[in-house]
Amino acid sequence: MKNRKLLTGPYLFWAASFIIIPLLMIVYYGMTDKEGHFTFMNLARITTPENLKALGLALLLSFISTLICLILAYPLAMILSEKSVNQTSFIVLIFILPMWMNFLLRTLAWQNLLEKNGIINMILEFFHLPDQTLINTPYAIVLGMVYNFLPFMVLPIYNVLSKIDKDVIFAARDLGANNMQTFSKIIFPLSIPGIISGITMVFVPSLTTFVISDLLGGSKILLIGNVIEQEFKQGSNWNVGSGLSLVLMIFIIASMALIAKYDKDGEGTAF
Repeated sequence: MKNRKLLTGPYLFWAASFIIIPLLMIVYYGMTDKEGHFTFMNLARITTPENLKALGLALLLSFISTLICLILAYPLAMILSEKSVNQTSFIVLIFILPMWMNFLLRTLAWQNLLEKNGIINMILEFFHLPDQTLINTPYAIVLGMVYNFLPFMVLPIYNVLSKIDKDVIFAARDLGANNMQTFSKIIFPLSIPGIISGITMVFVPSLTTFVISDLLGGSKILLIGNVIEQEFKQGSNWNVGSGLSLVLMIFIIASMALIAKYDKDGEGTAF
């Protein structure tokens, strides 16, 4: 028993050094001014027109990206769950292979594809089709979010679907349920933990991202993540940046509460 407790030492050190202490620093800076006095003004900065616009746009694009990921991921997860183990392993390997590449490089690749003289417009020009303005648009940001975060939707849904007892599905069909009834009454309800987990794992990073909007949206489109980045890096205002970060933590806590409610056994997160 003592040996097991000793094994938790490195994890506790890691958690304290890189999770707890940074969070406490964010809370401290977010709740104080530059003189160290307690204030709520940093949190109230979210109500300025510019920050509200950035937050609203971030929420909208995150919602759209999450919805697209769910629509694409669920059928793919169902297909994977019906394959044999060897086939599934190979398909999943191909699917997550791009994730082994650096996140920044993957986003830069899409920048090269979407820019004015990029590959997509070169193909359109080859077929004598008009050029399209793809880069520096909300559509480009959504595309980048979907591409980067889609695996985080597929894997938890697949993990839940693969654990559904096939005998339950066979029993439903033996009792006269058609494919639609089997899906709506059995498969979909049992997959809700994975869906909730996938939505959380896509929505939260989409809401807080600033790299994708920087590279694919340019300086024309600011999300709340970009505003926070600018407060820290350009304005050197850690207090306001931390205050805005605390506001975003409300959405993270709400997501954790959803997982705790609908995925009590951790079925959608254990992959």
